[in-house]
Amino acid sequence: MSLLPYAFARPFLFGMDPEAAHEFTLHSIAKMQHSPLTCLYSEPRVEDPVTLAGLRFPNRVGLAAGLDKNARCIDGLAAMGFGFVEVGTVTPKGQQGNPKPRMFRLPKANALINRLGFNNEGLDAFVANVQRARFRTTVSSGKPAMLLGLNIGKNASTPIERATDDYLTCLDGVYPHADYVTVNISSPNTQNLRSLQSDAALDALLGAVAERRERLAQQSGKRIPIFLKIAPDLDDTQIEVIAATLMRYGTNSDGSANNAFGVIATNTTLSREAVAGMPHAEETGGLSGSPVLHASNHVIRRLRACLGKSFPIIGVGGILSGEDAVSKIQAGANVVQIYTGLIYKGPGLVLESAQAIKTHGHSA
Repeated sequence: MSLLPYAFARPFLFGMDPEAAHEFTLHSIAKMQHSPLTCLYSEPRVEDPVTLAGLRFPNRVGLAAGLDKNARCIDGLAAMGFGFVEVGTVTPKGQQGNPKPRMFRLPKANALINRLGFNNEGLDAFVANVQRARFRTTVSSGKPAMLLGLNIGKNASTPIERATDDYLTCLDGVYPHADYVTVNISSPNTQNLRSLQSDAALDALLGAVAERRERLAQQSGKRIPIFLKIAPDLDDTQIEVIAATLMRYGTNSDGSANNAFGVIATNTTLSREAVAGMPHAEETGGLSGSPVLHASNHVIRRLRACLGKSFPIIGVGGILSGEDAVSKIQAGANVVQIYTGLIYKGPGLVLESAQAIKTHGHSA
């Protein structure tokens, strides 16, 4: 268990500017991750394995992309008890992102608003950091290794009609090092990005990604699944269109999943209904945390209804407790991810969520 309860660290971190606290935390984890100091924040990993998209997940709780955009802290994050960690979003070229300030806390709602804009150091630096991670060589004997997802996006300067080029460049770079790759087309902070969720654009993108993945699979000898990350701000018709497109590429002729594609539901929301009137509520950007729980669960339910029982779904959005994590499984997710909850609750949330799913989620 962690030697430094998060309740002691949180007031210090929340006394800082949100992005400064974010960077301080990542810097600290990066410095401590290969030393005995990991005991200050480490948590035991709940062993609750599940097979999804052809992968063996040690447990059903992962870290969502966005916390560690440059893959600097993979080993440190692995010590928090996650079954899988997703890092990124990475773009082909490094970029500064949007002007600061660009991250805001809404403590009364256990929420954040960010408009970071895929700020990252670029593909080469990202891959170099992934290659330095040791988690695959230090796993305890007899236990499945934590899985690693690598999340890819497009540069802000790339015209939307050339977005596929950026995704393919990133896919080429990360493919040899990933257990799965996530194609992020749902950040609200890159202009026009969400238009890639529309029928024709999504079909073209997934077609190109599928073709490139088959080429990479032949070269590398491994065929890894591709997950598509979508927004919570979709109506049922839009969800059905996305599901139909995913099924064209991710299912066999009998409708069963072929382990080629999966979906992550959901990213942050543009809605402010749940936080209206709160300080910072009108800041532009994506809202995450508790207010997203029900919207993301609705998307998960609709996806499961459209995609059938076997299609891989990762549920993310609004998990602040073990009960919230179980609600994602009950909505139809196979596994879940947390991010904002980690900021508000600390690493203990990973253990709480994994235990709750192990105890209550299997009957979902």
